[in-house]
Amino acid sequence: MKSFVHKATDLTPEIILSPEENKFVISGKSAPEDVRGLYYPVLEWLEEFVAGVRKSSPYTDSKPLRFMLDLEYFNSSSAKFLFDIFTQLKQLNSDGVPVDIEWYYDEEDTDLREAGEDLALLCELPFKYCAKTRDAK
Repeated sequence: MKSFVHKATDLTPEIILSPEENKFVISGKSAPEDVRGLYYPVLEWLEEFVAGVRKSSPYTDSKPLRFMLDLEYFNSSSAKFLFDIFTQLKQLNSDGVPVDIEWYYDEEDTDLREAGEDLALLCELPFKYCAKTRDAK
């Protein structure tokens, strides 16, 4: 399946969905003016991807599907679409496809970690929380 790539802007995250590399990343800032315009193509791509993986999954316990979120900020409109993305991933996980979700956050940003915890609870998926330390200056 062809990769999906959206380059980051000041208000939108970088999105890389590359099954060939097992690289699924959303990073940066997510506060788009047109949240549907940004995330509907992602959800459509994921629907097709999930359907293909259900037929034949290349993912195993030793090589799970690895989805990384490294958002410095996301607005409530983006949160709804993140939930929809995780719902797609939960379908795969429920079908026995191993999915690892890594939630990156600044070690001092407890709000961002808690947002990830809330999404994990809502989606009923385990997240791995990865604190990013700040470089000493």
